[in-house]
Amino acid sequence: MPLIRRDAQPAPAADPAAADLERGTIDERWAAARRLAGRADAAARLGQALAAETSDQVREAMFTSLVQTGGRAGVEAVLPHLKADDAALRTGALDALKAMPGAARDHLPALLADPDADVRILACELARAVPGAQAAGLLAGLIAAEPDVNVCAAAIDVLAEIGTPDQGAALATCLARFSGQPFLAFAVKVALRRIGVQAPSGHG
Repeated sequence: MPLIRRDAQPAPAADPAAADLERGTIDERWAAARRLAGRADAAARLGQALAAETSDQVREAMFTSLVQTGGRAGVEAVLPHLKADDAALRTGALDALKAMPGAARDHLPALLADPDADVRILACELARAVPGAQAAGLLAGLIAAEPDVNVCAAAIDVLAEIGTPDQGAALATCLARFSGQPFLAFAVKVALRRIGVQAPSGHG
């Protein structure tokens, strides 16, 4: 009679939702994405599937499920897609992160320091949704030394909404550095006015 180990465990059953997510029809993938909502153990699988997904409908369901999962698992599954070549995928990732601002907040410093200027621009928009004063301080630190005028413009636009007089000096420094860029000078003046700081002499 063959011996049976008492500690032997049956093989885990295949997850039908995960299987449909990878190989199903559009409707099956959409339904699978919805069934995986709220499951931290499925967040990485959803994130990986996003990279290959071509249906806008299914992508939306995947992002929605990751937002419902939230926390570290949801955010880390979405973050890589901020660097996607597909503009729609990047936008979807940004919207998902903005819907999880508390969990995304810890990643904001790294995103604002990313080597890719496009990622830094998206991070500025994410800062708009992050609660508390931290985001404004990070944006002020960014524009104090940021070499890309478009990144500065994105940060200044957000500071005009969430900034305080504490960021006035950083805005003035940025204005002096890009004195030859009229559109940026205008944006800085708008931001300073909105946060209650007078523009430096000579800049109106």
